[in-house]
Amino acid sequence: MISYDNLWVIMKEKGISQYALIKQYGVSPGQITRMKRNESVSTHTIEMFCKILKCNVEDIMQYIPDKD
Repeated sequence: MISYDNLWVIMKEKGISQYALIKQYGVSPGQITRMKRNESVSTHTIEMFCKILKCNVEDIMQYIPDKD
C-alpha cells in the first residue's frame, strides 16, 4: 500500500492548506480526497505536489507492505 500520511505533515510544515492547493494551485479536490484515502493517483499528481511543496517524492509518500 502507498501511504500519503507524510504529505499532510509537509503541508503543515510549509504552511500550505488544502484550500490553497485548490484555489491557488488548481489541484482537484478529487485528487486531494484520493490521497487522503491512500488511493492511487497519477505520477502527474505526485509531480505537481512535489513542485508545489518543493520536495521529493519520498517526502510525501511511502510504501507500506501488505500483511500476508
